[in-house]
Amino acid sequence: MYTNVTNEMRIAREEVFGPVLAVIPFSSEEEAVALANDSDFGLAAGVWTTDVSRAHRVPAQLEAGQIYVNGWLAGLIEGPFGGFKNSGYGREKGVEALAHYTQTKFVAVTL
Repeated sequence: MYTNVTNEMRIAREEVFGPVLAVIPFSSEEEAVALANDSDFGLAAGVWTTDVSRAHRVPAQLEAGQIYVNGWLAGLIEGPFGGFKNSGYGREKGVEALAHYTQTKFVAVTL
């Protein structure tokens, strides 16, 4: 765990894989969302709260492919996996993954 991180630090700017937590202090919910979205990456995000309204409101604003509320890595095989921005293209798992193996076509015939 790294504390007192700023959003300008490399550990906050890059997509780090591993058990790493970069703690960035914030003063408001709006600032927290802005800090989280100020990234070229968006694979996953986490929200810890006891406020049910916040548990719905904040994830809707986050630019990430997977968002965990009050837990981590609770994804199911039915849930799509993939990131936003530079954290990947497309989705794995779930119904969304079928789009990668399908090409839809529209044909209109007038007889």
